[in-house]
Amino acid sequence: MFAQLVNLFKLRIGLLIAITALAGYAITPGNVLTGWEILLLGLCVFFSSASAGAFNQYVERDLDARMARTQNRPFVTGFFRHHKGWLFSIFALFAISVAAAAWLFNPLSAFYVFLGAFVYAVIYTVWLKRRSVWNIVIGGLAGSFAVLAGAAAADPGLNAASFILAGVLFLWTPSHFWSLAIALHRDYAAAGIPMLPVVVGDKAAARIILMNTFVMVVLSILPVFYGMGMIYLFSALTGGGWFLYRNIQLVRRPERKCAMANFFASMLQLAVLLAGAVLDVSL
Repeated sequence: MFAQLVNLFKLRIGLLIAITALAGYAITPGNVLTGWEILLLGLCVFFSSASAGAFNQYVERDLDARMARTQNRPFVTGFFRHHKGWLFSIFALFAISVAAAAWLFNPLSAFYVFLGAFVYAVIYTVWLKRRSVWNIVIGGLAGSFAVLAGAAAADPGLNAASFILAGVLFLWTPSHFWSLAIALHRDYAAAGIPMLPVVVGDKAAARIILMNTFVMVVLSILPVFYGMGMIYLFSALTGGGWFLYRNIQLVRRPERKCAMANFFASMLQLAVLLAGAVLDVSL
């Protein structure tokens, strides 16, 4: 049961989104939150992300059934019955998360918590995924809003570093997801989902990924000019450098093995960057 709930609510993704929010808080001067408040900030973002993930699976049961990667999801297998009661539970979780953020922090932080889940659940899942090659590009705003939710908890006025980190998350998402889409090209084509590799081909998609990643890595360095230090710079250069190397390998060989290596390199790059941001302001 627990494993199925982890799958349904996409809790692994929720954890990553929560960490980006905490990184946004960490790099923003302003209100100093207690340990409990920091935990609650992470939980607000975590559960709002979980609600969006569950809504995604509720809406996409038909698509999930067509793809090998998602055929084990609980609404597809029947482990959880697909009925409207789930929508009530999902919305309740979402509403509680947003309300808690407004009560514990401030309305702007809550608004960003709301936008992060709304973009993923409605803009990406309902409006764009089946219709537009820009689906995951716009969907990348979900991670950006998580950063801003954390930053606004520290200071509703935000700062330049917070906006830049939000921009990094916006650019990171397409490179991350398009790499997976190259690896699972046949799955997405069979499901009729217009992911970039399906629309333009794997070779062209790999080149676009490289260009997007290059801009993202350059952008990730800019917070150094707005108060971040050498630990952050080292993290941005090492993680970004490894991701670019894997991007170049993918351009040379746009096939499943290199695409998955690039996909995992994207996760490593983000983890190193976020860890560097938190350590830089903590030490």
